[in-house]
Amino acid sequence: MTMNMKSGALRLAVTVGCMTLSAVSIAADVPANLRPALGTTPDAAMLPKSEFVFEEYVTLAPVVTQGETAMGHRQFIPITGGKVAGPKFNGEVMPGGWDYQLRLPSGCGSLSADYFIKASDGAIIRVLNQGFSCNPPVAGERSYAIPRFEAPKGPHDWMTRGSFVSSIEPVMEPGANGAPPKLLAVRIRFYQIK
Repeated sequence: MTMNMKSGALRLAVTVGCMTLSAVSIAADVPANLRPALGTTPDAAMLPKSEFVFEEYVTLAPVVTQGETAMGHRQFIPITGGKVAGPKFNGEVMPGGWDYQLRLPSGCGSLSADYFIKASDGAIIRVLNQGFSCNPPVAGERSYAIPRFEAPKGPHDWMTRGSFVSSIEPVMEPGANGAPPKLLAVRIRFYQIK
């Protein structure tokens, strides 16, 4: 290694160190007269509001288990179709999507559902609904995710431009003769954050 390379590496280390110190000092320079004070619960008028926009009843094929991988326990659920209804959107869930799930060794898990819905006017919108939770999975319990929509330009592009949250509830079929219940579908409600 030449002397120039060594001094270049030293300058880089010092520069990185300075950037880190600068970032720390910026975070500490909160004005004393900042109102409301940093960390204070905002007034109710400042809190985000949500508006129910539509819900889906998504039918599912049986779970396909990949098994234990280096990342954790991997499985996916094929989406077979469904209905969409609500005050701002109506249509159907198109067959052919997937709900990918990964349960990590720590007990946390992620889901990533990727599928399409078709509006009553024929427009096709992509849905990517992603969530992460460290709560142990409990049969029949609601979970939450953050959806993103990709709609064509036109009457549904409010979906592409908006921010949303979704709640997901499993729809179970009771097991016969003491068998465990079977997952038939999920009911997903979508709320736009205003």
